Amino acid sequence: MNIYVSNIPYQTTEDELRDAFAAFGNVSSARIIKDKLTGKSRGFGFVEMGNDDEARAALEGMNGAELTGRKINAREARPREEGPGGGNGGGQGGFRRDSRPNTQSTNRGTY
Repeated sequence: MNIYVSNIPYQTTEDELRDAFAAFGNVSSARIIKDKLTGKSRGFGFVEMGNDDEARAALEGMNGAELTGRKINAREARPREEGPGGGNGGGQGGFRRDSRPNTQSTNRGTY
């Protein structure tokens, strides 16, 4: 079972997250999501446990539990939903200028 964990303190390591959930059973993986630009924690992550009974015990035991000074939230992760986007802000459309130098363009005003 894949468990979504939120409100993780920013200084928490993946090993600390793994150890906290390992008290309930075998942890296949523990991953804290990091910002692509800064490499810093985004405050949430995922813990994968192979045994569903152990995972359910971990959900009950860890939801609302304190981890490195902060109460975390744990729930079963939902599958990722694909949105209508195409990498430009969720399909909001984009503004695209003509790439030619700013000369007397015949396209002016048609954006």
